[in-house]
Amino acid sequence: MSFVFILTLILIGFVGSYISGMVGIGGSIIKYPMLLYIPPLVGLTAFSAHEVSGLNAIQVLFASISGVWAYRKGSYLNKDLIIYMGASVLVGGLVGSFFSTYLPEIAINAVYAVLATIAVVMMFLPKSNDDKGTNLSEVTFNKPLASVLALIVGVASGIVGAAGAFILVPIMIVVLKIPTRMTIASSLAITFISSIGTTAGKIATGQVLLLPAIIMVIASIIGAPLGANAGKKMNTKYLQWILAALILASAIKIWIELFN
Repeated sequence: MSFVFILTLILIGFVGSYISGMVGIGGSIIKYPMLLYIPPLVGLTAFSAHEVSGLNAIQVLFASISGVWAYRKGSYLNKDLIIYMGASVLVGGLVGSFFSTYLPEIAINAVYAVLATIAVVMMFLPKSNDDKGTNLSEVTFNKPLASVLALIVGVASGIVGAAGAFILVPIMIVVLKIPTRMTIASSLAITFISSIGTTAGKIATGQVLLLPAIIMVIASIIGAPLGANAGKKMNTKYLQWILAALILASAIKIWIELFN
């Protein structure tokens, strides 16, 4: 790999993770179009959709580990939620990642376009439930519904190498009515479980480029915490709108390419 290629990967990994950490949306939904379109823009060899999804899967796996570790001693991890949704999203991620190797690039891009469009909507749904007065040990939810929704998200996310947290979090808050702090903690564990299945499938089907993956992981580990710290110190409302516009623009570009 050339120096320019390595530098480009470092910048994509860092910027994508920094922005995702700042506004609280999964980095994979940002990095997918960056990996797909930026290298050829600077005169480098373009990644295929399969290679981009593989890089995304590895990055999400390592990024989620730090999140789970941070909450390992917390009281907000809902074991039932993690078991039911985690098991379903793991199976879905495995199925999606294995199945993706048989899909043409246009199909993988189409799945991303759908997820990106949903993500834009999800970014502006209510993001909080009132935790006050809630006994977290007595929180209940519709287990069959949670399992089915997690399975569907897992399959779609497995195809593009994402973890699906940007969809799972609003589902837990808006649909399943889980308290916000419990949602945040539990979603990290579910994301980690999901990324295990997705990564295993991508590696087994030869969709992961090792050296670019290592570079992306290192850049992401550095960028995400810095972005999270920056997000605590500023009003990210306008940045969220800009990010939503960029994600939507990426989705529209892919939709246009799909129908041309």
